[in-house]
Amino acid sequence: MLLTLAWGSLFFPGLFAFCTWALRRSRPEWTDFDCVMISTRLVSSVQAVLATGSGIVVIRSCNNVISDRGSGDTSAISLSAASSRQN
Repeated sequence: MLLTLAWGSLFFPGLFAFCTWALRRSRPEWTDFDCVMISTRLVSSVQAVLATGSGIVVIRSCNNVISDRGSGDTSAISLSAASSRQN
């Protein structure tokens, strides 16, 4: 999990810096604000696509997203069991 966090902490700022640099070189007539705004939107779009893809992987790999548990998570209470205890 920490490795994924480390790669994400490097990938998204690196993508932003690369996009800003590439836009400044390819479109010198654009202001810095324009380059930063387009880079921000591009990075947000990439992040949204990756988040959607990981959500699809989770949904397709589980029979029941609420009650299915990953390996090693046997001591946790499922959401349906927790909600029935509150009622």
